[in-house]
Amino acid sequence: MKGKKISVFSILNYLFLSVLVVVCLIPVLHVIALSFSEKIEAVSGNVGIWPVGFNLSAYRYVMEDAQFWRSLKVTLLRVAIGVPVNIILVILTAYPLSKPNSRFHGRTVFSWFFVFTMLFNGGMIPAYIVISKLKMMNTIWALTLPGAMNVSYMILMMSFFRGIPIELEEAAVIDGANQMQVLLRVFLPLSLPSLATIILFATVANWNVWMDGYLYMNTLDKYPLQTYLATILMESKNNVEALMTPDQLARMSQISEKTIEAAQIFLGALPIMCVYPFLQRYYVKGMVVGSVKG
Repeated sequence: MKGKKISVFSILNYLFLSVLVVVCLIPVLHVIALSFSEKIEAVSGNVGIWPVGFNLSAYRYVMEDAQFWRSLKVTLLRVAIGVPVNIILVILTAYPLSKPNSRFHGRTVFSWFFVFTMLFNGGMIPAYIVISKLKMMNTIWALTLPGAMNVSYMILMMSFFRGIPIELEEAAVIDGANQMQVLLRVFLPLSLPSLATIILFATVANWNVWMDGYLYMNTLDKYPLQTYLATILMESKNNVEALMTPDQLARMSQISEKTIEAAQIFLGALPIMCVYPFLQRYYVKGMVVGSVKG
């Protein structure tokens, strides 16, 4: 009877996960199919999860869109700066906070300070005023520095550090290592799963966020990719056409807006889709180990 219950549960679990996968894949497949379809089929709503009338005009248009590549360059720069800064701050904060109160007096006060900032913030307007007064408007620093310290990442890393046996640290100290050497040579090599998890989170966050670009960037050429795509999707057709050159307008008349938007969305998400599978195994391991040892 017990084996039968486990078998039924496994079947139901696999069915539920299969349905969940299908529900998540259908929108992605629809966007891909839309980007490869003919204009008349896309406008008529005849495209499902398979292209109708295979056409590469939308991708040709996107490849010739200079603003798309400028925005992609801004996003890549944001990831290249934002992710290392985020990881460094998280590590340097999590390591001392992982020590007991007997070794780091006031640890509880500092921990609650960071938790408070995770639960409450000043809001959009004070943040805008701070960025403006610091002369960071329309610069890459407005996209990278405000969110450089993520408390949830820090808690995950701190939980992992606490699970590392203290005997390893004591042995390193006996051999003459200082705290920075202990962190770099003992803790970090043992924390690769959690580091990979945080790097994945930080990369996706820096790649996908769009609202801060909309708030802090004053010119279109400084928009990150997701902000540029969001602008195209949200703004009216007249406002979007005002951003286009005469050549783009001529090509636009021969291509559906839906196929262009689908192609841009797919190309914007493609780098993360390519990187994610390689970090997936570290993501699962880092989350499980960090939560159990915490």
